[in-house]
Amino acid sequence: MSMSGGESVAPSDWAIKRFGKLAGRVAAAVPVQLAKAHAKAHATHLTAGLKKRSPYGATLAEAVRENLADMARELGESVRDVRGYEYAVINEHALFPYRYADRPRPLDRARLPSKASPTRQRLLRAHGPQPPEGLFELDDDLTTEEYLELHEAFEELGASTQLVCVFFTADVESGIHVIHWGEAHLEPDRTFTWPHSEQLPLAAVPLE
Repeated sequence: MSMSGGESVAPSDWAIKRFGKLAGRVAAAVPVQLAKAHAKAHATHLTAGLKKRSPYGATLAEAVRENLADMARELGESVRDVRGYEYAVINEHALFPYRYADRPRPLDRARLPSKASPTRQRLLRAHGPQPPEGLFELDDDLTTEEYLELHEAFEELGASTQLVCVFFTADVESGIHVIHWGEAHLEPDRTFTWPHSEQLPLAAVPLE
């Protein structure tokens, strides 16, 4: 998969601290890979010809993960399998993509759905930023064992690997609306607190 259109941008100090010398290339390539993923999901939607239960969302989610993984390989970085899903890991920072809405919405409105998988919750809680004073707020409906499991780092990623969240909104007609990346702490009510976030520029949808 070519990373054309994402050669380099001027990265922030935050991005440089996480991705080192690759920061500019990663910052430029992420929007390109999201645009390519949308194009693939849009084509799948058109082929299916369905008005309801469109395959767009599921295809987009998988295509984004695959594209970011391919990007990491092109950069000579790691791709690690977590419960059957590949995640790009660049300079010991795993990219965690998540479409938080199907219409333009502010980042502070992002919320993890109640049906989110335990794997996704554990990735965010074990590899995301720690809350103030390094203390986790205990979910009232979790047993001690469940609580500990959700905060246990994935061996596949490595205990020291940290998440860089790539949150975006998109729909089948308009494509990608907005892209944010940064550090997101998952709260007990499934909302997010962002110690740091940045907005990335959008990339044009590639022509077929």
